[in-house]
Amino acid sequence: MFEKEIEQYERIREEYQQKIADRMGEKQWMEYNEILFSAHSCAIEGNSFTVDDTRILREQGMAMIPVGRSILECTEMADHFRAFDYMVSHLDHSFDEALLKEVNRLVTEHTLSFRAPGAIAGEYTTEDMAAGDTIFGDHEALIARVPNLMASTQKALDESQHPLIVAAKWHGYYEYLHPFRDGNGRTGRLLSNFILLRAHHPLLIIRLEDRAAYISALKQIRTDGTDEHLIAFFFQTAISRLKSELLQKHTNSLPLLFF
Repeated sequence: MFEKEIEQYERIREEYQQKIADRMGEKQWMEYNEILFSAHSCAIEGNSFTVDDTRILREQGMAMIPVGRSILECTEMADHFRAFDYMVSHLDHSFDEALLKEVNRLVTEHTLSFRAPGAIAGEYTTEDMAAGDTIFGDHEALIARVPNLMASTQKALDESQHPLIVAAKWHGYYEYLHPFRDGNGRTGRLLSNFILLRAHHPLLIIRLEDRAAYISALKQIRTDGTDEHLIAFFFQTAISRLKSELLQKHTNSLPLLFF
């Protein structure tokens, strides 16, 4: 299953690597990805920062708060930067609970006290969870499954299963467990990209405009009992992004006409 998607993805990934990632240089390519990924991942959770706002904050820090943005949104974005930087600098870390908890701690460190007074960043929830129109199961029973999820994902990585499929499967099940008081979505998208980056694949960036399709694919894991929809969404999203940026590269390489 997904052989056609894998073939298409690998073909365009090779072209993307040669024409964009390699030519941009690792540092600039990673900075570009961090800004784009952070803007969209936080926007999915309600942050109003645009990509340009995110770039300004990343380059100039909290001294330059974009007009119309709240201190809370700025702090949330700054926390996301720290979590992203930690992830990128620890790609040799085992895919385990220690990694999961540290990424969640960083992504919620300075906003959790506002959203959930008394909760501890990086520690599992002590109460049952709900998000949107979804009520999750007994939090203790769900949290008990986290170690097995991390271990089975590490095993899949060791067995060289396709990283995009591993990332999608892990993400879907992790969001089903929803083990933290806050930041589950951002943490899940960060660690999905940890899987991809460690395999030298481009980041998966789920854009704000695709939020409805993304949430629907996650819900179908519960309603249909399968993660095929989410895996297909991951491939579609990844391929669409690579194609779009390759087209942008080609268009911006065409000669300008002057009169």
